[in-house]
Amino acid sequence: MSSTQPLSKGSGLNFDLSPKDISQIVDRLIAESTAVCDQVACEPNPTFESVIAPFEFCNSMQSTDFNLITFLQDVSVDKAVRDASAAATEKLEAYEIERDSRKDLYAAVNAVYTNKAEMDNLDNEDRRLVERLILTFKKAGVALSDSDREQLMTYKKRLSEIKVQFERNVSTQDGRVLFTREELAGLPVSFFEDRATETTDGVERYVVTTKMPDYLPVIRYAALEDTRRRISLANSQRCPENIALLQETVDLRLKVAQLLGYKSHAELELSTKMAKTPETVMDFLKDLRTKLSVLGNKELEQIEELKRAEMTAAGDKYTGLFRWDSSYYGNILKQCEHNIKMEEVKEYFSLEAVTRGILDIYQNMLSLHFAKVENPSVWHPDVELYEVWEADKTTFLGHLYLDLFPRENKFNHAAMSHIRTGHSNPDGSLEYPASVMLANFPKATSSTPALMQHSDVVTLMHELGHGFHRICSRTKWSRFHGTSVERDFVEAPSQMLENWAWEPSVLQKFAVHYKTGVPIPEDLIKRLVASKNHGAGLGNLFQLAMALYDMEIHMIEDGTIDVKAVYNGTRDEVSLFKGGDEDSWTMATFGHLIGGYSAGYYGYLWSEVYSADMFEARFLKDGIDNPQTGMDYRREILFPGGSRDASVSLEKFLGRKPDSTAFMRSIGLTSD
Repeated sequence: MSSTQPLSKGSGLNFDLSPKDISQIVDRLIAESTAVCDQVACEPNPTFESVIAPFEFCNSMQSTDFNLITFLQDVSVDKAVRDASAAATEKLEAYEIERDSRKDLYAAVNAVYTNKAEMDNLDNEDRRLVERLILTFKKAGVALSDSDREQLMTYKKRLSEIKVQFERNVSTQDGRVLFTREELAGLPVSFFEDRATETTDGVERYVVTTKMPDYLPVIRYAALEDTRRRISLANSQRCPENIALLQETVDLRLKVAQLLGYKSHAELELSTKMAKTPETVMDFLKDLRTKLSVLGNKELEQIEELKRAEMTAAGDKYTGLFRWDSSYYGNILKQCEHNIKMEEVKEYFSLEAVTRGILDIYQNMLSLHFAKVENPSVWHPDVELYEVWEADKTTFLGHLYLDLFPRENKFNHAAMSHIRTGHSNPDGSLEYPASVMLANFPKATSSTPALMQHSDVVTLMHELGHGFHRICSRTKWSRFHGTSVERDFVEAPSQMLENWAWEPSVLQKFAVHYKTGVPIPEDLIKRLVASKNHGAGLGNLFQLAMALYDMEIHMIEDGTIDVKAVYNGTRDEVSLFKGGDEDSWTMATFGHLIGGYSAGYYGYLWSEVYSADMFEARFLKDGIDNPQTGMDYRREILFPGGSRDASVSLEKFLGRKPDSTAFMRSIGLTSD
């Protein structure tokens, strides 16, 4: 594949796979991998070139097929394909568990690792690869007795099965509530356009789901508390079967950790993260809670005053603040303090203009060029595909897919999926990355184009940041490519790029009224930017509650812990809002706990420290559109991916060790 020729027919990826195709690919991947493993395991003269290279080249070259067939369960419109994709995920993950526990394979890799002359002769990325493989094998239990190793494999296979089922439940089980027009008082007229209705008992009611384009407007604008309560409960009572699955997961994770010689799952997971220990994480979270509580309690008093006044005026008794009150009263306060009406703001953010504008910003800042591919081969007509090039159009970098609208049985949040991971091939050629942004932004109606809230603009900035981390990365091995960094750093590059959504000069480039084409007024931009830290205390306390919950259930060292009771208690205590009297289990849809962030959700707050420091120290200082700073960022943060420690990348970009001053300032905790 030449780096100077565009792939005008698309990315070369085939998303039109049948269940039979998927099954055959799985069998082929397993057979090919097994053959390579058998070969290197009996290598008489174990060296990097005879053992490590063929093993890892196999993994790298198989990664695209692996990612593709497991991705389809999140996007395919065909249930049979989604089911086949889920089954493929289980089978492939079960195979990996067995492969990584092979003692003969470990012995061959360890022979290279313990050969000092061989290791000293390797470059940094190759040496890091050997070290990571050794760690992978040890965590797979190769040092255990045969019986303990078999037990470990049983636990891990069950955990893989649970993960697939948990995620399928979340993707396919949306809540659904019927409301009359009167019950939806406060919602804008646009909310009712093209909305499905059902008539029961002679009364027409609107169908409202828990998908984000439905849920967020209702929880934010519905004037009747009971309406907000009902949609909140519909969301927090989804997937009841996931309660038992999460409970089993936490119990099994503890057993796995202790079989491997760790006190807890948290200790096991943190051993390879920047924070290193549970104690470090808890100190960070507790200190942040103390500081955030000052802001949070002030904001809570304002919300409480609003609700008391509203209930008194209506002749009702004040009953307290509940989780369905936060967005509603927070929005009222935002309007009062900053004169911002979100319905007015979104008229300046049509999805088409925003997407085009954001891509232009990334082009300029990162010295890139985007070329839209016409009529690409994709999995749904809504999907767009872009080629990404260096700015001078001489060097091809990768592909970016955008799948931005909700549909039935599609992954129902926002995320970046990486289908093809960049790496070197055995012949020295490059495999170019392909990433997919999945989102659920509001679609166009019969009278308006797709319009975004400003928070959607921030989300788009963030997720595209993950995509460009991949596309701008160049590593020899797929294991280290792009976002394959320490989990508590992975969010930092994307969080840093969110800042562009708050810069007046940036907003003026793409925020235009969808009807008139008039740019967003400077006064509205000033008010919008001034509102950036509105609700920062309560918003961050909610994130803190999720992080503390994650740590609580994964720091246990014996016995079991009630995942539902602990969640409700931690959420109510730390977020400062009650959950109400009715039973709920929001943690049953907390996909981060299953999908790779266990004992790691703190990373969102932890990496905010780094993202704020990078933005303030370099981009604000040098200029947010300074191409040299953008290239420094590409070279030191994006390019190396996980091929070196994140702390090294940070220090090279900053020119010093990072600190938390900029983060505290960014959320209004210091005035310096």
